[in-house]
Amino acid sequence: MHRLLLIFSVLFSSLFLAQTKLNLIPYPQKVEFQKGEFIIPKTFKLDENLPVKETAYFKKRTAGMFTFSSGKKNEDVHLVNALFTPQSVIDQQKKEKYSIEVSSGGIVINSNTNQGYFLALQTLIQLIEQYKDSGKIPAMKIEDEPKFAWRGMHLDVCRHFFTVDEVKQYIDYLAMYKLNTFHWHLSDDQGWRIEIKKYPKLTQIGSKRKESMIGAYVDNTFDGKPYGPYFYTQDQIKEVVKYAQERHITVVPEIEMPGHALAALSAYPELACTKGPFEPATKWGVFDDVFCPKEETFTFLENVLNEVMALFPSQYIHIGGDECPKTRWKECAHCQELIKKNNLKDEHGLQSYFIHRIEKYVNSKGRKIIGWDEILEGGLAPNAAVMSWTGIKGGVEAAKTGHFAVMTPGSYCYFDHYQGDPATEPNAFGGFTPLDKVYSYNPIPEELNAEQAKYILGVQANLWTEYILDFKQVQYMIFPRLLALSEVGWGTADPKNYKEFEWRVINEFKVLDKMGINYAKSIYNINGKVQPRVGGISYKLSTSQKPEGIRFTTDGSVPTENSQTYDVPIPVSKTMTIKSAYFEGGLQSAVSSQDFVISKTTGKPITLESQPDENYSFGGAFTLVDGIIGNQKQLGKTWLGFQGKDVVATIDFGQKTQFSEVYFNTLDNKGSWIHFAKSAQIFVSDNGTDFKLIKEIGREEILSAKGKIKVNVGIQNSKYIKVNIENAGIIPAGNPGADSKAWLFVDEIGVN
Repeated sequence: MHRLLLIFSVLFSSLFLAQTKLNLIPYPQKVEFQKGEFIIPKTFKLDENLPVKETAYFKKRTAGMFTFSSGKKNEDVHLVNALFTPQSVIDQQKKEKYSIEVSSGGIVINSNTNQGYFLALQTLIQLIEQYKDSGKIPAMKIEDEPKFAWRGMHLDVCRHFFTVDEVKQYIDYLAMYKLNTFHWHLSDDQGWRIEIKKYPKLTQIGSKRKESMIGAYVDNTFDGKPYGPYFYTQDQIKEVVKYAQERHITVVPEIEMPGHALAALSAYPELACTKGPFEPATKWGVFDDVFCPKEETFTFLENVLNEVMALFPSQYIHIGGDECPKTRWKECAHCQELIKKNNLKDEHGLQSYFIHRIEKYVNSKGRKIIGWDEILEGGLAPNAAVMSWTGIKGGVEAAKTGHFAVMTPGSYCYFDHYQGDPATEPNAFGGFTPLDKVYSYNPIPEELNAEQAKYILGVQANLWTEYILDFKQVQYMIFPRLLALSEVGWGTADPKNYKEFEWRVINEFKVLDKMGINYAKSIYNINGKVQPRVGGISYKLSTSQKPEGIRFTTDGSVPTENSQTYDVPIPVSKTMTIKSAYFEGGLQSAVSSQDFVISKTTGKPITLESQPDENYSFGGAFTLVDGIIGNQKQLGKTWLGFQGKDVVATIDFGQKTQFSEVYFNTLDNKGSWIHFAKSAQIFVSDNGTDFKLIKEIGREEILSAKGKIKVNVGIQNSKYIKVNIENAGIIPAGNPGADSKAWLFVDEIGVN
């Protein structure tokens, strides 16, 4: 048990009872206010027996606020009974358990581990930040422990590289908000970032590329500038791991296999199914050339993992396993012979064989593997854990079969997605994951019973860096969403009280400002949401500030303080542009702008036979009749995405309606496995049951229109319209993601 007692000689002021909400993130499990107050001293007197490293961290974080001195226990410290179970029989969460007692006599921290003590210090630092101006902290007792053992953040250093000092800053951010796992993505198609002494060409060749893709993927433009060589030496790796350990953060390294291997194959082409030559990828996306499952490949990977495991003491080693095209394996005589020899069903079975081989080796070294949910293909290795990113399905499947899982679904936990209106945000990968959505996530899937739920280790957010060029942009993408993630992982997030959490976030901005962190201010901007109303749609505006500060226009002009004040959702009955901004005290937020194109389907009831993927489902089916045409360069909240599924949408006009034109848009972004629709059929019906085909559109017509489909269907008069937009199906050889299910993106189905 560690105790921190802050003792000083001052006159105590009158006792008071503070019943205000504490500005703590993540919020503790239990807070009990008591009578009295702790006067913050100019000199803190610390128990001389406190853990040295953690206490040094506390002094560094509060440098400039106080001076410090130490006192002996028998002189200054009041004895406190141990609160918790002996360390030998506690699990990870109990190791992180702590309590803080604040009274007029001092502050006492109780924990059984240095880790618990360190987490308590994070809470104490936040209390001091909140109350330093008033000079007194209310008396209280905090009892706290996390709900989840794995509370992680990921950083991709392959697409863009970050220095050792920047990685340390990243780790500091995790520590501040009680995250305990740093997932370091060290190898991919675009770069190999870790020194492996046995294979020097990995960094000599694989750590650089001739240029980098810039701008939106569909532009297919490059900067023409050599990138790298960039990598971490083994001494630098040790330095980062030690730094993280001092902050009680586990570093989990990721070495990608069998896919995402181009940087490695560029250095050692003999490990591929074909002869090459190869070079580190300059584009983003997925590529056909992967590790070939032959003996020399396994020898190579085992040797690499030997050096990795010597550097990283983590229980888990991340082996990737995601997005591995089977094109080369299908064409490879060795792979086909291996499938026959081992009685494997197909290439998916070969992937399972590959993962089993690696797991057996890692287990022999006393470690465990964790991989993205594609490692479920062909059967999960016996002791493997799953990182569920494509949704929650992988985590559910793992937990139901007795395997541990970390939940990191893209729809909630991908911080490379937009967090505000894409029109006002820096270029991002796509998707729409604002602060309130992250905060709403529950890592325990509803499908699991209490026993199965025990296999959910926790939650993690991922930061892929295709579109993140420097560390300032890293800061922008993780803050303030990291704060929501921390509370989700701690287990105290309550979506019903999101506004209260938002208040705490805004208060925490003062700390981020002091640290010089470039956080996103999207929370201040106007958030617009389309909703149905009788006869059409309306546009609801909201902000984290007082709603009466919102001003808007409907004629496309820029709003001023004298523009119309927002009070109720704005009816949208014609094609128009609504612009809005927040004004207060002479300050103005960024201007939000939304174009509306009204058709006869706008706001009408719509049903889908298959639902969109949860990563690209913002607004659900209604997104297809909300009057908003999507930007083909931004896969934000205006698009619905379907992987391997057709879009079959039925719209009810409510009465027989005459029309002659139907339009919709689809996307082509092959690097992200997104393909134009294969075909489309348009049907009409008067009863919603019996439909008649009135138009069919082929692939050539869709390609020539570049996905912007507008067709004349003759004069029609019906109550229902059904539009069937056919997915491209399995991605053909020669394309990124070959042999995988294509994505189909659709934004709006309009009728005139």
